[in-house]
Amino acid sequence: MTKLIYIADPMCSWCYGFGPELTTLRDGIPELRFEVVLGGLRAYNKELMDEALKTTLLSHWEKVAETSGLPFSDEALSGKDFIYDTEPACRAVVAARMLAPDVALDVFHAIQHGFYAEALDVTKGDVLAKISVAVLNKAGITISEEDFLATWSSEDAITSTNNDFQQMQRWGVTGFPTLVFERSGELYLVTSGFARTEVLVERLQALVDQTSDS
Repeated sequence: MTKLIYIADPMCSWCYGFGPELTTLRDGIPELRFEVVLGGLRAYNKELMDEALKTTLLSHWEKVAETSGLPFSDEALSGKDFIYDTEPACRAVVAARMLAPDVALDVFHAIQHGFYAEALDVTKGDVLAKISVAVLNKAGITISEEDFLATWSSEDAITSTNNDFQQMQRWGVTGFPTLVFERSGELYLVTSGFARTEVLVERLQALVDQTSDS
């Protein structure tokens, strides 16, 4: 089997910046299967957002905005008692993957836009359900927000999300976004970190040539 594995977190700013590059790559090779593995950037965090962390994150966001040209809202981190726990958002993508695997990446990107551009609190189940259901319904998958929340809240989704985090650790992934090419059970790194589409194409083509000859 040949596929691309995207290892990322919907609340990772560089993953947000990488989104248009990945979308262009994906659109250019529709025959290649894409799989999303969730990274758990700040999964299970219980600490309230403080000013020091907020300042640090906003400085990162400025760099991503300059590089990608994507919109950011400073209000995303301004909610009272905001806890930067990325597990709920990761689990929403897993729930979407359980319901419609081919749409999971679109849900991932929609959650990113909701958080970074619209300042939505994507640590909340009802917010995640609204975003995810809109994408699923647009793709022709009819599901209510209540039914999506039931999947999101299920033990299967909780366990599958944690399994993604553990898989990432077994692979030795230490940063996001990471893109991996898999062929015949072997994994080959395409990029660890932000890269432009043309660079991804060059690296992927080189890997395809390399693995075809082996």
